[in-house]
Amino acid sequence: MKSKKILIVTSEFPPQPGGIGNHAFNLALKLSENNYSVNVLCDNRSKNGLEELEFDSKLPFVIERIERRSFIFITYLDRIIRYLKRVSNVDVVIASGKFSLWLVGLNYKFNKKSIAIIHGSEVNLKGFKRFLINYALQCFDEIIAVSNHTKSLISNLNLRRIRVIPNGFNIKKHEHSNFKTVSEPLKLITVGNVTERKGQINIIKALPLLIEHFPNLEYHIVGIPTEKLKLESYASKLNVSNHLIFYGRVDEYEKQKILLESDIFVMLSNETKTGDIEGFGIAIIEANALGLPAIGAKNSGILDAISEGYSGKLITPTDSDALISAIKTIKNNYVEFSKNSKAWSNNFDWDKIIKQYIQSIE
Repeated sequence: MKSKKILIVTSEFPPQPGGIGNHAFNLALKLSENNYSVNVLCDNRSKNGLEELEFDSKLPFVIERIERRSFIFITYLDRIIRYLKRVSNVDVVIASGKFSLWLVGLNYKFNKKSIAIIHGSEVNLKGFKRFLINYALQCFDEIIAVSNHTKSLISNLNLRRIRVIPNGFNIKKHEHSNFKTVSEPLKLITVGNVTERKGQINIIKALPLLIEHFPNLEYHIVGIPTEKLKLESYASKLNVSNHLIFYGRVDEYEKQKILLESDIFVMLSNETKTGDIEGFGIAIIEANALGLPAIGAKNSGILDAISEGYSGKLITPTDSDALISAIKTIKNNYVEFSKNSKAWSNNFDWDKIIKQYIQSIE
């Protein structure tokens, strides 16, 4: 049987960081490995595009990049023109990310099967943007939500063809052969863009109380330092600066090294005023594969990323007492939590996740 031609339209794509981009990359790669002909339409996000050019040259599928112009309307128009040129030559269109949903949902699809992937924030927008997203989603043949929480955000639309497929990760790059034991001093870690949504501020606010129970505790913060200065200022006011270690953006090798030297992964994500939320939290699963249990916010897509009492604990993100209790529970049963975390991560291997996407495509 002739392999189907797939067009993936995405708002993000590596080598620049971002959860949506990481998801789109692995989706494209795994579909290509399963004999689909894959084309990706996305933006250039670096200043000169050289980083993308080198990255794209090594991939087994075709990528078409769109230059981001200072006059954003030209970029929008370019996206539409490029999309309309490509869509007539494919069998299935997959849209991932806010503008991609608008682009595919609100434009001609030439009777091609269309699939929307929703991550969280793009379906939690406010005002007219939310109206446009809701309208666009009703034009798709199928919708895939990365978590049950994300799915719940569009429950009011009463869409029939919607299913949940969790985020996946490449287990071969992340698994570690040995189970971990807890270290001294205790090391907490968060990996992700340093922003309000990722919730690093919630751990910093809890540090004065945490230090009373774990005097030498260290909090390691890995990720693009978008709001680093704000967090440093807050930590200084609380007199806990010497318990923080910022790394900034690191490569995959360095990230794993830092994770393996840490004990508990913490992601106490917030929902921002603009509706930005944590749709899943794949960084949690990547940490689990290395033997790190996790503590996460229960008011988000992280509900699907942590098995309560098995791979970690779910708490209210601003509850310092609950955080202390969760740390103590994990610390006192660390080897079991570490073993369970590794087992839990196996459920999210892309080799398993891609089979569910193939079911939708076919």
